[in-house]
Amino acid sequence: MATDFPSEISALRNTLSQITAVTDPEALRAQIAELEVAASAPDLWDDPEKAQGVTSRLSHAQAELERLERLDSRVDDLETLVELAGEEDDAETLAEAESELTSIRKTLAELEVRTLLAGEWDAREAVVTIRSGAGGVDAADFAEMLLRMYLRWAERHGYDAKVLDTSYAEEAGLKSATFEVKVPYAYGTLSVEAGTHRLVRISPFDNQGRRQTSFAAVEVIPLIEPTDHIDIPESDIKVDVFRSSGPGGQSVNTTDSAVRLTHLPTGTVVSMQDEKSQIQNRAAAMRVLQSRLLLLKKEQEAAQKKELAGDIKASWGDQMRSYVLQPYQMVKDLRTEHEVGNPAAVFDGDIDDFIDAGIRWRRQQQLEAERG
Repeated sequence: MATDFPSEISALRNTLSQITAVTDPEALRAQIAELEVAASAPDLWDDPEKAQGVTSRLSHAQAELERLERLDSRVDDLETLVELAGEEDDAETLAEAESELTSIRKTLAELEVRTLLAGEWDAREAVVTIRSGAGGVDAADFAEMLLRMYLRWAERHGYDAKVLDTSYAEEAGLKSATFEVKVPYAYGTLSVEAGTHRLVRISPFDNQGRRQTSFAAVEVIPLIEPTDHIDIPESDIKVDVFRSSGPGGQSVNTTDSAVRLTHLPTGTVVSMQDEKSQIQNRAAAMRVLQSRLLLLKKEQEAAQKKELAGDIKASWGDQMRSYVLQPYQMVKDLRTEHEVGNPAAVFDGDIDDFIDAGIRWRRQQQLEAERG
């Protein structure tokens, strides 16, 4: 059936108009102007961490505005292309218009998902921790597979991702790993990945070739900013220093530069070994500890509000995604029902459709909870 281009183009303009209203290009331009002034300050790089934050936010805002403006232009160009194809009865130009229509639809869908990230912390950068669960060496191997999956996802998008800490398992894989994604909205985007992930496969570590089910937990927290306020008395923190270790427990550092902070009142533990010096590792660990405690405080406040309001139906459940490699090939999100039959692509970082479906699902849950 021939594509009804006039109605399709009208629908594109309508969606773009809604996205533009939420995104507010004028506010974006004002933000860019403000960040450009900050980025041109002569003493900007006296504080490298602050400088990276400014340049990252500037780059992100500029890309967002450019994408909006380009989309408007692309819809106009599509309309011209369709008219040209009609006048000349040119099947090749018509096929080009079909392809561009599909491409614009996909870009608009991605932007539409971004407009759903309006939570208190959604605009923040993210700290992600992956921990192996039940399943022994297979679970440790699975944790390492998930780490690579997220790092490949970040790489595909050109996001700055940095591994902060890795704790290697004895035989293979990881006990745990922590990394940060330093781009605006990383927390809002990746927070739907939090939960228990499940892998089913023939274990490469089982000499009898039996099928093994293993689990890994993913935790996502927003990175704190200097404006956030949470006091942690020194007396509440236990500090341990040790040597950084690599696979098999081998030492990769000749000095005690790695740092482990334990928050005594809550039992929260943060380890950091990526930086070269003990001072840098302690500062990085403190930043992640503050992020976790800030989120814990907000969760406790939310739990109190939920208790006062009664039970709200918006449960994530424990197990949120299954990766099945045997007896068939499938990755399925158990909340959204989104599934694909190519686990290899997913483990190579192709997870945008899962993330988008998760964000839409979460928003639907929130709307249902608000309606009571």
